[in-house]
Amino acid sequence: MPQVTTDDGVNLHYEEAGQGDTILFVHEFGGDHRSWEPQMRFFSRRYRCVTYGARGYPPSDVPDPVDAYSQGRAVSDAVAVLDHLRVDQAHVVGLSMGGFAAVHLGLDHPQRARSLVVAGCGYGAEKSLEEYFRGVSLEVARQFETLGSEAFAPTYAAGAARVQFQGKDPRGWQEFARWLGEHSALGAANTMRGVQARRPSLYDLEDRLRAMTVPTLIVNGDEDDHCLQPGLFLKRTIPASGLLVLPKTGHTLNLEEPDVFNRALAEFFAQVEHGRWERRDPRADPGQVMRTS
Repeated sequence: MPQVTTDDGVNLHYEEAGQGDTILFVHEFGGDHRSWEPQMRFFSRRYRCVTYGARGYPPSDVPDPVDAYSQGRAVSDAVAVLDHLRVDQAHVVGLSMGGFAAVHLGLDHPQRARSLVVAGCGYGAEKSLEEYFRGVSLEVARQFETLGSEAFAPTYAAGAARVQFQGKDPRGWQEFARWLGEHSALGAANTMRGVQARRPSLYDLEDRLRAMTVPTLIVNGDEDDHCLQPGLFLKRTIPASGLLVLPKTGHTLNLEEPDVFNRALAEFFAQVEHGRWERRDPRADPGQVMRTS
């Protein structure tokens, strides 16, 4: 079983397929390395695709102390995977928790990212809901510890932005919920407390985001309500960014609408690789309604 050992001694499970330029897939809280299977199968036809389990997600190690989990650690773990595989630069694709990791990787290690895909990213970012989000995160952690992953998974998997997946693809949603039930309760609780509840709001990163030049595609579902405004903020702030909103779609984008998601990413990667994903034209002044002179 292939593993990466981080600088603090945590072993991370990874899988890879295909040859060519590298795409690194970073999973969400409710998923794991298996959640990227539709993308691994599609993109490995022309890319080297890598997916890995975050710390706390077996078969990766599950450290006991909550202080072993943080937003910074999530980024350094992604870089550790790239280092282990001797990948200088990759297209970095993250969903939700993985989307936050992708953003921070672009900020902290821009030379390692050929591009960023930031999907379903925004929970806890809205300033008016920061304290509420922290409280809900701590309650979710408590539920995982108290009930166990298998018992709590059906509740978590039926959240307001996940029922869209259930309605479109009951079989796929059942698989998602079953895999969630196999997660480590300790790993889930520590991730909620150490990463989710403590990470900074995207709005607090505005100055750094305005200076980030990595080509970025932001993808949201139109029924993933707490990612819509943060997605608009990212689009308006990151210079070389584009925003794709999928209709009648929730949070689990890559599984809920895999064909649309894959083809949008393929087009984005092609534009980046040909130098055609550029910064916004300065003539496209957002303050202008119509030109009069």
